[in-house]
Amino acid sequence: GRYRVLEHLADGGMASVYLGLDTRLDRDVAIKVMRPDLAADETFVSRFRREARSAARLAHPNVVAVHDQGEADGRVFLVMELVLGQTLRQVLDDEGALSPRAALDLLEPVLAGLAAAHDAGLVHRDVKPENVIIRDDGTVKVADFGLARAVTSQTATGATGVLLGTVSYLSPEQVERGIADARSDVYSLSCTVFELITGTVPFAARTPAMMIHHHLSTPPPELSDLRPDVPPAVSAVVRS
Repeated sequence: GRYRVLEHLADGGMASVYLGLDTRLDRDVAIKVMRPDLAADETFVSRFRREARSAARLAHPNVVAVHDQGEADGRVFLVMELVLGQTLRQVLDDEGALSPRAALDLLEPVLAGLAAAHDAGLVHRDVKPENVIIRDDGTVKVADFGLARAVTSQTATGATGVLLGTVSYLSPEQVERGIADARSDVYSLSCTVFELITGTVPFAARTPAMMIHHHLSTPPPELSDLRPDVPPAVSAVVRS
């Protein structure tokens, strides 16, 4: 009853996002409503609540703030800061590969947000272009802290397209053993920056299984093989 849904904004692999109004504070918010199959998974719901509480304690200008979480009529939802702008996925779709300078300009605020989270003991676990938003005023924000941990392996693999999109950026220890720490986020961010500069993920494959195999056993390609204009120092940062 506190939140009024005003408009549908987008659909994702785990949820649909709506523009909403917090009637108590009279402010616009983003309401993320989880997929029905996730809401029916008791393991997901308990993890979701726990992770939402952790994410709500994180306050940083480069992280999308979590305001509230709840459940109504069987719908599990998350209430977040409303960030109007474009995701990095939309930027890539609209503009294609970016210059190394533009990619590094985006990298710095993302690293700042992740560093604040890691200092607070939080690991994102799903850093990818879809989860980085450039606000209309140019502020860069990382979204969806905690959701990746809340999703069980069973529900995460429910849709091949969702899994393929995520596996493109997952670190070897995540795909092999299901564990993650701060280094896992750094690996995923490196894959993201690689795509920003080249227009393709480091390991392109037709199936999740082939993608996992590449992450586990194939050395990443050099940026300069695809973009000869990339300075060696930039290649070294992304590779490391």
